[in-house]
Amino acid sequence: MALLDAYGRPIRRQDLAVPQAVGGITGVRQIWSGTVASGLTPQRLATILRACDQGDLGDYLTLAEEMEERDPHYGSVLGIRKRAISGAPVRVDPCGVAEIDAAVQERIAEHDGLPDLIEDMLDSLGKGFAVVEIHWGTDKAAWWPQEFRRVEPRWLTYDRETGRELRLIDEAAPVDGLPLAPAHFVRHEARLKSGLAFRGGLARLVAFAWMCKAYTLKDWVAFVETYGLPLRLGRYGPEATQEDVRKLFQAVANIGTDAAAVLPRAMEIEFESAAATGTASGIFETLARWTDEQISKAVLGQTMTADDGGSLAQAKVHDGVRHDIARSDARSLVVAINRDLIRPYVDLNWGVQPKYPRLLIDISEPEDVDAVMRHVPALAAIGVRFRASEVRGRLGFGEPEEGDELVGGETAAP
Repeated sequence: MALLDAYGRPIRRQDLAVPQAVGGITGVRQIWSGTVASGLTPQRLATILRACDQGDLGDYLTLAEEMEERDPHYGSVLGIRKRAISGAPVRVDPCGVAEIDAAVQERIAEHDGLPDLIEDMLDSLGKGFAVVEIHWGTDKAAWWPQEFRRVEPRWLTYDRETGRELRLIDEAAPVDGLPLAPAHFVRHEARLKSGLAFRGGLARLVAFAWMCKAYTLKDWVAFVETYGLPLRLGRYGPEATQEDVRKLFQAVANIGTDAAAVLPRAMEIEFESAAATGTASGIFETLARWTDEQISKAVLGQTMTADDGGSLAQAKVHDGVRHDIARSDARSLVVAINRDLIRPYVDLNWGVQPKYPRLLIDISEPEDVDAVMRHVPALAAIGVRFRASEVRGRLGFGEPEEGDELVGGETAAP
Protein backbone atom coordinates (compact mmCIF):
# COMPACT_ATOMS: atom_id res chain seq x y z
CA MET A 1 0.00 0.00 0.00
CA ALA A 2 1.34 3.43 -0.97
CA LEU A 3 2.35 5.77 1.81
CA LEU A 4 0.40 9.03 1.97
CA ASP A 5 1.42 12.31 3.55
CA ALA A 6 -0.79 14.37 5.85
CA TYR A 7 -2.54 15.87 2.80
CA GLY A 8 -3.38 12.51 1.22
CA ARG A 9 -0.68 12.62 -1.47
CA PRO A 10 1.44 9.52 -2.23
CA ILE A 11 5.08 9.62 -1.08
CA ARG A 12 7.60 8.54 -3.72
CA ARG A 13 10.63 7.08 -1.96
CA GLN A 14 12.82 7.33 -5.08
CA ASP A 15 12.41 11.14 -5.06
CA LEU A 16 13.13 11.76 -1.37
CA ALA A 17 16.92 11.97 -1.74
CA VAL A 18 16.70 14.59 -4.51
CA PRO A 19 16.57 18.25 -3.28
CA GLN A 20 13.64 20.18 -4.71
CA ALA A 21 14.16 23.86 -3.78
CA VAL A 22 17.54 24.65 -5.29
CA GLY A 23 18.42 28.26 -6.13
CA GLY A 24 20.96 29.83 -8.43
CA ILE A 25 22.39 33.06 -9.75
CA THR A 26 19.96 33.11 -12.67
CA GLY A 27 16.50 31.73 -13.30
CA VAL A 28 13.25 32.14 -11.39
CA ARG A 29 14.81 31.05 -8.08
CA GLN A 30 17.62 33.55 -7.70
CA ILE A 31 19.52 33.71 -4.42
CA TRP A 32 20.08 37.48 -4.82
CA SER A 33 17.40 40.11 -4.41
CA GLY A 34 17.18 43.84 -4.90
CA THR A 35 15.97 46.46 -2.43
CA VAL A 36 12.46 47.72 -1.87
CA ALA A 37 12.86 49.74 1.34
CA SER A 38 15.24 52.33 -0.12
CA GLY A 39 13.25 55.45 -1.01
CA LEU A 40 9.97 53.85 0.08
CA THR A 41 7.00 56.24 -0.20
CA PRO A 42 3.38 55.82 0.94
CA GLN A 43 2.33 55.38 -2.68
CA ARG A 44 4.98 52.71 -3.26
CA LEU A 45 4.01 50.91 -0.04
CA ALA A 46 0.35 50.89 -1.08
CA THR A 47 1.34 49.42 -4.47
CA ILE A 48 3.37 46.65 -2.78
CA LEU A 49 0.49 45.71 -0.46
CA ARG A 50 -2.05 45.74 -3.29
CA ALA A 51 0.20 43.47 -5.35
CA CYS A 52 0.48 41.14 -2.34
CA ASP A 53 -3.32 41.03 -2.12
CA GLN A 54 -3.40 39.83 -5.73
CA GLY A 55 -0.87 37.04 -5.09
CA ASP A 56 2.30 38.83 -6.27
CA LEU A 57 4.38 38.38 -3.10
CA GLY A 58 7.92 39.17 -4.28
CA ASP A 59 8.24 42.84 -3.29
CA TYR A 60 6.31 42.36 -0.05
CA LEU A 61 8.59 39.51 1.09
CA THR A 62 11.68 41.55 0.20
CA LEU A 63 10.34 44.51 2.20
CA ALA A 64 9.53 42.24 5.17
CA GLU A 65 13.13 41.05 5.28
CA GLU A 66 14.58 44.53 4.90
CA MET A 67 12.41 45.81 7.75
CA GLU A 68 14.10 43.33 10.10
CA GLU A 69 17.53 44.39 8.84
CA ARG A 70 17.06 48.15 8.94
CA ASP A 71 15.13 48.83 12.16
CA PRO A 72 16.89 47.79 15.40
CA HIS A 73 13.65 47.96 17.40
CA TYR A 74 11.54 45.84 15.05
CA GLY A 75 14.36 43.32 14.64
CA SER A 76 14.80 43.20 18.42
CA VAL A 77 11.16 42.63 19.43
CA LEU A 78 10.65 40.10 16.62
CA GLY A 79 13.79 38.32 17.80
CA ILE A 80 12.46 38.29 21.38
CA ARG A 81 9.28 36.59 20.20
CA LYS A 82 11.24 34.02 18.19
CA ARG A 83 13.75 33.26 20.99
CA ALA A 84 10.91 32.65 23.43
CA ILE A 85 10.16 29.53 21.35
CA SER A 86 13.51 28.49 19.92
CA GLY A 87 15.18 28.75 23.34
CA ALA A 88 12.57 26.59 25.10
CA PRO A 89 13.30 22.89 25.84
CA VAL A 90 11.71 20.23 23.61
CA ARG A 91 10.55 16.75 24.58
CA VAL A 92 8.87 13.78 22.94
CA ASP A 93 5.42 12.66 23.99
CA PRO A 94 5.73 8.88 23.40
CA CYS A 95 3.35 6.79 21.34
CA GLY A 96 3.95 3.63 23.39
CA VAL A 97 6.21 1.79 20.92
CA ALA A 98 9.65 1.90 22.52
CA GLU A 99 11.63 1.55 19.28
CA ILE A 100 9.76 4.38 17.55
CA ASP A 101 9.90 6.67 20.58
CA ALA A 102 13.65 6.15 21.00
CA ALA A 103 14.30 6.78 17.29
CA VAL A 104 12.27 10.01 17.26
CA GLN A 105 14.12 11.19 20.36
CA GLU A 106 17.52 10.46 18.82
CA ARG A 107 16.94 11.39 15.18
CA ILE A 108 14.70 14.43 15.59
CA ALA A 109 14.48 15.80 19.14
CA GLU A 110 18.27 15.57 19.57
CA HIS A 111 19.09 16.52 15.97
CA ASP A 112 21.75 19.24 15.80
CA GLY A 113 19.69 21.10 13.20
CA LEU A 114 16.42 21.16 15.15
CA PRO A 115 17.06 24.61 16.76
CA ASP A 116 17.76 26.07 13.32
CA LEU A 117 14.65 24.37 11.94
CA ILE A 118 12.53 25.99 14.64
CA GLU A 119 14.20 29.36 14.09
CA ASP A 120 13.64 29.21 10.33
CA MET A 121 10.01 28.18 10.73
CA LEU A 122 9.41 31.14 13.02
CA ASP A 123 10.24 33.38 10.06
CA SER A 124 6.52 32.97 9.37
CA LEU A 125 5.79 35.44 12.20
CA GLY A 126 7.00 38.32 10.07
CA LYS A 127 6.11 37.10 6.59
CA GLY A 128 3.02 34.99 7.30
CA PHE A 129 4.48 31.66 6.18
CA ALA A 130 7.77 29.74 6.14
CA VAL A 131 8.95 26.53 4.49
CA VAL A 132 11.95 24.35 5.34
CA GLU A 133 13.08 21.51 3.08
CA ILE A 134 14.00 18.13 4.60
CA HIS A 135 17.12 16.55 3.11
CA TRP A 136 16.68 12.83 3.78
CA GLY A 137 19.47 10.36 4.37
CA THR A 138 19.09 6.64 3.73
CA ASP A 139 21.01 3.37 3.81
CA LYS A 140 18.24 1.55 1.91
CA ALA A 141 17.04 -0.01 5.16
CA ALA A 142 16.09 3.19 6.99
CA TRP A 143 15.36 6.86 6.37
CA TRP A 144 16.26 9.80 8.59
CA PRO A 145 16.29 13.62 8.32
CA GLN A 146 19.89 14.47 7.52
CA GLU A 147 19.64 18.24 7.13
CA PHE A 148 17.08 21.04 7.20
CA ARG A 149 17.39 23.91 4.74
CA ARG A 150 15.32 27.06 4.72
CA VAL A 151 13.46 27.76 1.48
CA GLU A 152 13.69 31.40 0.38
CA PRO A 153 10.11 32.78 0.70
CA ARG A 154 10.45 34.60 -2.64
CA TRP A 155 10.61 31.17 -4.31
CA LEU A 156 7.11 30.36 -3.06
CA THR A 157 3.64 31.45 -4.02
CA TYR A 158 0.03 30.49 -3.34
CA ASP A 159 -2.42 28.95 -5.75
CA ARG A 160 -4.70 31.51 -7.36
CA GLU A 161 -7.93 29.56 -6.93
CA THR A 162 -8.12 29.24 -3.15
CA GLY A 163 -5.03 31.12 -1.94
CA ARG A 164 -4.33 28.30 0.54
CA GLU A 165 -1.93 25.90 -1.20
CA LEU A 166 1.76 26.81 -1.06
CA ARG A 167 3.57 26.14 -4.32
CA LEU A 168 7.21 26.23 -5.41
CA ILE A 169 8.06 28.59 -8.27
CA ASP A 170 9.83 26.67 -11.03
CA GLU A 171 11.03 27.18 -14.58
CA ALA A 172 8.17 24.97 -15.71
CA ALA A 173 5.64 27.09 -13.78
CA PRO A 174 7.13 30.55 -13.09
CA VAL A 175 3.79 32.15 -12.18
CA ASP A 176 1.53 29.50 -10.64
CA GLY A 177 4.31 27.31 -9.24
CA LEU A 178 4.39 23.55 -8.65
CA PRO A 179 2.84 21.72 -5.67
CA LEU A 180 5.28 21.04 -2.84
CA ALA A 181 6.55 17.46 -3.09
CA PRO A 182 5.15 15.12 -0.38
CA ALA A 183 7.41 14.46 2.63
CA HIS A 184 9.96 17.00 1.35
CA PHE A 185 8.93 20.16 3.19
CA VAL A 186 7.89 21.39 6.62
CA ARG A 187 5.52 24.32 6.16
CA HIS A 188 4.33 26.67 8.86
CA GLU A 189 1.75 29.44 8.64
CA ALA A 190 1.66 31.77 11.62
CA ARG A 191 -2.13 32.34 11.51
CA LEU A 192 -1.90 35.54 13.53
CA LYS A 193 -5.29 36.43 12.10
CA SER A 194 -8.00 34.65 10.16
CA GLY A 195 -7.85 34.74 6.38
CA LEU A 196 -5.09 34.25 3.84
CA ALA A 197 -1.74 33.40 5.43
CA PHE A 198 0.33 35.81 3.31
CA ARG A 199 -1.82 38.69 4.61
CA GLY A 200 -1.35 37.71 8.26
CA GLY A 201 2.34 38.42 8.84
CA LEU A 202 3.53 41.01 11.33
CA ALA A 203 5.46 42.83 8.60
CA ARG A 204 2.20 43.83 6.94
CA LEU A 205 0.79 45.04 10.26
CA VAL A 206 3.73 47.29 11.15
CA ALA A 207 4.81 48.34 7.64
CA PHE A 208 3.17 51.78 7.76
CA ALA A 209 4.48 52.57 11.27
CA TRP A 210 7.93 51.39 10.17
CA MET A 211 7.86 53.71 7.15
CA CYS A 212 6.73 56.68 9.27
CA LYS A 213 9.58 56.04 11.69
CA ALA A 214 12.05 55.90 8.79
CA TYR A 215 10.84 59.32 7.62
CA THR A 216 11.07 60.64 11.19
CA LEU A 217 14.65 59.49 11.68
CA LYS A 218 15.69 60.96 8.33
CA ASP A 219 14.17 64.34 9.22
CA TRP A 220 15.66 64.17 12.72
CA VAL A 221 19.17 63.63 11.35
CA ALA A 222 18.70 66.52 8.91
CA PHE A 223 17.52 68.71 11.80
CA VAL A 224 20.57 67.79 13.89
CA GLU A 225 22.90 68.55 11.00
CA THR A 226 21.32 71.98 10.62
CA TYR A 227 20.72 73.02 14.23
CA GLY A 228 22.89 70.64 16.25
CA LEU A 229 25.86 73.03 16.08
CA PRO A 230 25.58 76.75 16.84
CA LEU A 231 25.63 79.18 13.92
CA ARG A 232 29.12 80.62 13.31
CA LEU A 233 28.67 84.29 12.48
CA GLY A 234 31.63 86.46 11.33
CA ARG A 235 31.49 90.27 11.61
CA TYR A 236 33.67 92.80 9.78
CA GLY A 237 33.76 96.61 9.78
CA PRO A 238 33.30 99.07 6.91
CA GLU A 239 37.06 99.38 6.50
CA ALA A 240 37.46 95.64 5.61
CA THR A 241 38.68 94.88 2.11
CA GLN A 242 37.52 92.08 -0.15
CA GLU A 243 40.57 90.09 0.87
CA ASP A 244 39.66 90.60 4.55
CA VAL A 245 36.14 89.30 3.93
CA ARG A 246 37.54 86.24 2.15
CA LYS A 247 39.86 85.47 5.06
CA LEU A 248 37.02 85.90 7.57
CA PHE A 249 34.79 83.52 5.64
CA GLN A 250 37.60 80.96 5.45
CA ALA A 251 38.16 81.26 9.18
CA VAL A 252 34.46 80.73 9.95
CA ALA A 253 34.38 77.68 7.67
CA ASN A 254 37.53 76.19 9.22
CA ILE A 255 36.14 76.40 12.75
CA GLY A 256 33.69 73.63 11.86
CA THR A 257 36.53 71.21 11.06
CA ASP A 258 39.68 72.51 12.71
CA ALA A 259 38.08 74.24 15.72
CA ALA A 260 40.70 77.02 15.36
CA ALA A 261 41.08 80.27 13.43
CA VAL A 262 43.30 83.38 13.30
CA LEU A 263 41.64 86.79 12.84
CA PRO A 264 42.74 90.43 12.66
CA ARG A 265 41.77 92.59 15.66
CA ALA A 266 39.10 94.40 13.67
CA MET A 267 37.14 91.21 13.03
CA GLU A 268 35.19 88.91 15.35
CA ILE A 269 33.32 85.58 15.23
CA GLU A 270 30.17 84.87 17.27
CA PHE A 271 28.38 81.59 17.97
CA GLU A 272 24.58 81.89 18.02
CA SER A 273 22.27 79.05 19.07
CA ALA A 274 18.96 78.53 17.30
CA ALA A 275 16.00 79.39 19.52
CA ALA A 276 13.64 76.64 20.69
CA THR A 277 15.56 73.86 18.95
CA GLY A 278 15.03 71.58 21.95
CA THR A 279 11.25 71.68 21.56
CA ALA A 280 11.47 71.03 17.83
CA SER A 281 13.86 68.11 18.34
CA GLY A 282 11.47 66.59 20.90
CA ILE A 283 8.79 66.24 18.22
CA PHE A 284 10.94 63.82 16.25
CA GLU A 285 11.86 61.82 19.34
CA THR A 286 8.24 61.63 20.49
CA LEU A 287 7.06 60.33 17.11
CA ALA A 288 9.91 57.79 16.89
CA ARG A 289 9.16 56.49 20.40
CA TRP A 290 5.43 56.33 19.66
CA THR A 291 5.97 54.22 16.54
CA ASP A 292 8.32 51.92 18.50
CA GLU A 293 5.57 51.43 21.08
CA GLN A 294 3.03 50.53 18.40
CA ILE A 295 5.48 48.02 16.90
CA SER A 296 6.04 46.51 20.37
CA LYS A 297 2.29 46.13 20.87
CA ALA A 298 1.91 44.46 17.48
CA VAL A 299 4.78 42.00 17.96
CA LEU A 300 4.81 41.32 21.72
CA GLY A 301 1.27 42.29 22.66
CA GLN A 302 2.61 44.85 25.15
CA THR A 303 5.24 47.56 25.62
CA MET A 304 6.39 47.05 29.21
CA THR A 305 9.21 44.56 28.58
CA ALA A 306 10.48 46.28 25.42
CA ASP A 307 10.09 50.00 26.16
CA ASP A 308 10.21 52.10 29.33
CA GLY A 309 7.78 50.62 31.82
CA GLY A 310 6.01 51.67 34.95
CA SER A 311 5.30 49.64 38.06
CA LEU A 312 6.39 46.05 38.78
CA ALA A 313 2.74 44.99 38.87
CA GLN A 314 2.17 46.32 35.37
CA ALA A 315 5.29 44.56 34.13
CA LYS A 316 4.05 41.22 35.52
CA VAL A 317 0.68 41.63 33.81
CA HIS A 318 2.34 42.49 30.51
CA ASP A 319 4.78 39.60 30.82
CA GLY A 320 1.76 37.31 31.16
CA VAL A 321 0.51 38.51 27.78
CA ARG A 322 3.88 37.58 26.28
CA HIS A 323 3.58 34.11 27.86
CA ASP A 324 0.19 33.55 26.23
CA ILE A 325 1.61 34.54 22.83
CA ALA A 326 4.59 32.21 23.28
CA ARG A 327 2.33 29.27 24.13
CA SER A 328 0.20 29.97 21.06
CA ASP A 329 3.26 30.19 18.79
CA ALA A 330 4.69 26.96 20.23
CA ARG A 331 1.40 25.10 19.81
CA SER A 332 1.15 26.18 16.17
CA LEU A 333 4.77 25.28 15.48
CA VAL A 334 4.66 21.74 16.89
CA VAL A 335 1.58 20.98 14.82
CA ALA A 336 3.62 21.65 11.67
CA ILE A 337 6.63 19.62 12.88
CA ASN A 338 4.52 16.64 13.92
CA ARG A 339 2.52 16.72 10.69
CA ASP A 340 5.31 17.29 8.14
CA LEU A 341 8.38 15.76 9.80
CA ILE A 342 7.65 13.18 12.49
CA ARG A 343 4.75 11.46 10.73
CA PRO A 344 6.67 10.95 7.42
CA TYR A 345 9.74 9.78 9.36
CA VAL A 346 7.73 7.15 11.22
CA ASP A 347 5.78 6.06 8.11
CA LEU A 348 8.94 5.63 6.03
CA ASN A 349 10.56 3.37 8.63
CA TRP A 350 7.72 1.55 10.41
CA GLY A 351 4.68 2.11 8.24
CA VAL A 352 1.41 3.77 9.15
CA GLN A 353 0.79 3.80 12.90
CA PRO A 354 -2.43 4.16 14.89
CA LYS A 355 -0.66 6.66 17.14
CA TYR A 356 2.44 8.75 16.54
CA PRO A 357 4.96 10.26 18.97
CA ARG A 358 4.65 14.00 19.25
CA LEU A 359 7.30 16.67 19.67
CA LEU A 360 6.36 19.25 22.31
CA ILE A 361 7.89 22.59 23.21
CA ASP A 362 7.65 23.34 26.92
CA ILE A 363 6.64 26.94 27.54
CA SER A 364 6.44 27.01 31.32
CA GLU A 365 5.32 30.01 33.33
CA PRO A 366 7.92 31.28 35.80
CA GLU A 367 7.33 29.77 39.23
CA ASP A 368 6.72 32.11 42.15
CA VAL A 369 9.27 30.49 44.46
CA ASP A 370 8.64 32.94 47.32
CA ALA A 371 4.94 32.04 47.38
CA VAL A 372 5.73 28.31 47.49
CA MET A 373 8.24 28.81 50.32
CA ARG A 374 5.69 30.79 52.32
CA HIS A 375 2.60 28.66 51.79
CA VAL A 376 3.98 25.12 52.02
CA PRO A 377 5.21 25.42 55.66
CA ALA A 378 2.02 27.25 56.65
CA LEU A 379 -0.22 24.57 55.14
CA ALA A 380 1.95 21.75 56.53
CA ALA A 381 1.56 23.26 60.01
CA ILE A 382 -2.22 22.79 59.87
CA GLY A 383 -1.98 19.20 58.65
CA VAL A 384 -1.93 19.48 54.84
CA ARG A 385 0.39 16.82 53.36
CA PHE A 386 2.52 17.18 50.20
CA ARG A 387 4.78 14.97 48.15
CA ALA A 388 8.34 16.06 48.90
CA SER A 389 9.33 15.35 45.27
CA GLU A 390 6.57 17.66 43.98
CA VAL A 391 7.65 20.50 46.26
CA ARG A 392 11.28 20.02 45.23
CA GLY A 393 10.23 20.09 41.58
CA ARG A 394 8.34 23.37 42.03
CA LEU A 395 11.42 24.89 43.66
CA GLY A 396 13.86 23.46 41.12
CA PHE A 397 15.62 21.17 43.62
CA GLY A 398 16.65 17.60 42.85
CA GLU A 399 16.32 14.45 44.97
CA PRO A 400 19.33 14.02 47.30
CA GLU A 401 21.46 10.94 46.61
CA GLU A 402 23.55 8.82 48.91
CA GLY A 403 26.77 10.57 49.81
CA ASP A 404 25.46 14.09 49.15
CA GLU A 405 26.07 16.78 51.72
CA LEU A 406 22.59 17.58 53.03
CA VAL A 407 21.08 20.80 54.27
CA GLY A 408 18.11 20.47 56.61
CA GLY A 409 16.34 17.36 57.79
CA GLU A 410 13.38 16.12 59.77
CA THR A 411 12.14 18.38 62.51
CA ALA A 412 11.07 17.18 65.89
CA ALA A 413 7.40 16.17 66.17
CA PRO A 414 5.27 18.67 68.08
